[in-house]
Amino acid sequence: MTTAGPAVGRPVAAVLAVVIRSGEVLLVRRANPPDAGLWGFPGGKIEPGETIHDAAARELLEETGVEATPQLAFASLDALDHDGEGRLRSHYVLIAVLCRWQAGEPAAADDALEARWASLATLADGTLELIEDVAAVAATATLLASAV
Repeated sequence: MTTAGPAVGRPVAAVLAVVIRSGEVLLVRRANPPDAGLWGFPGGKIEPGETIHDAAARELLEETGVEATPQLAFASLDALDHDGEGRLRSHYVLIAVLCRWQAGEPAAADDALEARWASLATLADGTLELIEDVAAVAATATLLASAV
């Protein structure tokens, strides 16, 4: 996700590309604040004139080299970043998009330190330091992937 924060009070629309393959979910470890060092989904800001699905496919490819077909926007989350005094620095509205893997193996690029496939069990066991809501979004995506 792009690191430059929006003006305070102006939420910015962004996507999360949620890719499920063989019971595993694709994650990246973020390089930049606000979630530097934590694991989450590839994603970033929606560019002007870009559809939600196009943004998910683009961000996924930029951050991981993985190609996937966006299928369904299925959840929205608020990502609020506050400074040490509690002042709002940025507010993103994140739209989770279920994507069907097409090609490629994850290789970290753009603002990702690492990229990897992880099982739902790994998300639940505390092995990885996750961004808030990652495990719940992955569980929902897994259920949806079997129905789409």
